[in-house]
Amino acid sequence: MIVTYDLSRFGIPDGQIIVGAQQQYWTWKPGGPDRVGINTIGYYQTFFDGKLELKMGYLRNINEFVGTVVGGNAAVNVFGASSHILYQAGMSNNAAPTPAFNLKYNFDDRFYNRISVQRSLSPDGQFAQIRENPTGLNWSTTNAGVLLLDEAGYKNKAAPGLPETWLRAGAGFNNSSYTDLQDPKQPRADGNSIYYAAADRQLWQSDVLGSPTRGIYAGFSVMYAPPDSNRVSKYFELRLYAKGLFDSRPSDQIAIVATNTAWSNVAVEAAVAKGHLVHRDSTALSATYTAHLSSGVYSSLGLTYVNNPTSITYTPRTGHALNVLVSTSIFF
Repeated sequence: MIVTYDLSRFGIPDGQIIVGAQQQYWTWKPGGPDRVGINTIGYYQTFFDGKLELKMGYLRNINEFVGTVVGGNAAVNVFGASSHILYQAGMSNNAAPTPAFNLKYNFDDRFYNRISVQRSLSPDGQFAQIRENPTGLNWSTTNAGVLLLDEAGYKNKAAPGLPETWLRAGAGFNNSSYTDLQDPKQPRADGNSIYYAAADRQLWQSDVLGSPTRGIYAGFSVMYAPPDSNRVSKYFELRLYAKGLFDSRPSDQIAIVATNTAWSNVAVEAAVAKGHLVHRDSTALSATYTAHLSSGVYSSLGLTYVNNPTSITYTPRTGHALNVLVSTSIFF
């Protein structure tokens, strides 16, 4: 549950207070751990006629950077594993908000640059972060430092005869103390980084004059993290999606996403040395249909096939995975 309070009634244009809480319970324990805590506590404000945007508090930067949801719609879930490589770099998220100070400068109505100074997640991963700080209110966790993020981009909204385009690239630098995957017995090393680029383009407008956002889109994402500190070193994603493809369902969305996750060669060779069977990458293909059921209510049904569903090591009995996702989002 997330609530936003508009401060314009008190003479503060664009001022917003955002407060959210979250409860999660897992019957499949490796997906956990369970938690009850904040989702976000933030303040948003614009300055200089919208040229500068400020957001600070306990934030979820997974929703502020990169663009990890199809078409920028929070009601549409992407099955891709891009979150894994972003989490290990320390980026905060829905289940693990952290203190952050974000600034976005809009050079005009298309070009922008966004920076963040964020308290990192635990360098031992998302599971360790939630286990040590289930409420999300702690200022920090063990061995966690500061994550600096910067993203530059170009984004134009769809207009009659003008297809939507979103190009962005960014980098993050983290001074947390990470375990050296090549020699875990060595003292922890301070420093980690991530680099990414992504692009989305509207290929066809199905209702140019009535609703130019309707149509077919395509996009890709590429991410890289150093293999000596990150179990996921490379990530590639191709996506094809449609908004309002059918006249009878003008607000529905369809997405097909293909991903490839490449594991750290350092971690793979360390597992080989121990005699384990190893995967060097994992590939997935997903399809999702999101229906706009009523005002503010969206429901998604998705199917994902995963080749090599484990991380690096596996057993001879490990096969493939077929996952089904059903979700409902309510906005009011």
